[in-house]
Amino acid sequence: MKIGFIGCGNMGGALARAAVKGVSAKNVAIAEKDEARARAFADETGVTATTAEEVIASSDYLFLGVKPQLLGQVLDGLKDALAKRTGRLVLVSMVAGVTTEKVQALAGGDYPVIRIMPNLPVSAGEGMILYCTAGGVTEEELNGFLSAMEEAGRFCRLEEKLMDAGTAVSGCGPAFVCLMIEALADGGVQVGLPRDKALLLAEQTLLGAAKLLLKTGTQPGVLKDAVCSPGGSTIAGVHALEEGAFRGVVSDAVLAAYKRTVELGK
Repeated sequence: MKIGFIGCGNMGGALARAAVKGVSAKNVAIAEKDEARARAFADETGVTATTAEEVIASSDYLFLGVKPQLLGQVLDGLKDALAKRTGRLVLVSMVAGVTTEKVQALAGGDYPVIRIMPNLPVSAGEGMILYCTAGGVTEEELNGFLSAMEEAGRFCRLEEKLMDAGTAVSGCGPAFVCLMIEALADGGVQVGLPRDKALLLAEQTLLGAAKLLLKTGTQPGVLKDAVCSPGGSTIAGVHALEEGAFRGVVSDAVLAAYKRTVELGK
């Protein structure tokens, strides 16, 4: 199985590292307009850094890791190379907001497409990767993709009409969570903790709470209630959050991210 990447920035690079663990470096190739970055990445990981045309010719799965605004320009320049290919080529699009139908139209063919939306924690092997398929992706091709990329994290299949909504939660969510961690740490510093200790407490607390919910299947409200003793410290803090419209603000952030994702795909 050969996996190629067009564009190898933060997200593309993280997924390429996961692919290296899944299929070995000799089966991964990248094409990146920043040649110095491509060489550095190849030296670090052992993958092949080459031209986009060569990546297309040699790959079974081709990851498109470009910005939504540049996808049309990039694919327009690759149409000839795509058309010259023989055999099946699965396009894997990680382009926010862009439908599988639009990817096929811009690529100039009825290619099988796996549309994904990963998030930054894939770089730690703890990503949340949303996906849907189009263009007749076979079960064998999908299973091959999932097997090759399993080191990236968890996968969740969605209907394509829900991909933008999912992006607003898990794709953008790490930034929202980091704000929460930063705010918790700031609070810790305010009450006397050293900054490094406050950050450690905040980071491990969010990690632990999330793992507990995933492991047990417990609803977040149940866990929250379990921590809130009558008249205790936690319920006082929860009350302060509610007075600040914490839930509403977070929901509004997801809604704003969703609207922007839709706009980017037009």
